[in-house]
Amino acid sequence: MSDLLTVRAAAERLGVAYSTLKQWIYDGTVRTVRTRGGHHRLSELEVQRLLLSGDAGPAPRATRTKAGGAKARVVAAGTKGSLVVISARNQLRGVVEEVRGDGLLVQVRLRIGDQRLTAVITRDAVAELKLKRGDEAVAVIKSTEVMVGRSR
Repeated sequence: MSDLLTVRAAAERLGVAYSTLKQWIYDGTVRTVRTRGGHHRLSELEVQRLLLSGDAGPAPRATRTKAGGAKARVVAAGTKGSLVVISARNQLRGVVEEVRGDGLLVQVRLRIGDQRLTAVITRDAVAELKLKRGDEAVAVIKSTEVMVGRSR
């Protein structure tokens, strides 16, 4: 049960009021697990589903279009959890294992299950995201070409 969140902790992660999340639970729009004592708990996956669906948090105030037509709804600067939803479907959730580099570019290594993913991003992006070792992060992959290999 260690990966289950209390309603209060989940509401904070989602950027909504405790009472709002409770109402969603009572309405059946949020899936929960009940403890032996009858308390609701939310799984990490359910919180992520809500975050990605755009149902959580305040309504976005601005929309930016990225090259290639991918649209991301963005909440005004300074709002906790600024990326509300993104159209890219290739998203890998992980934990930042390493942030290193100097100058303009920084290498960020994510641990995703038992795999490692390394991305090179700008130092400004690292600063804006406030990435550091141990943080949760999402790798969003948008590519025109994907290769698949198989071990023999």
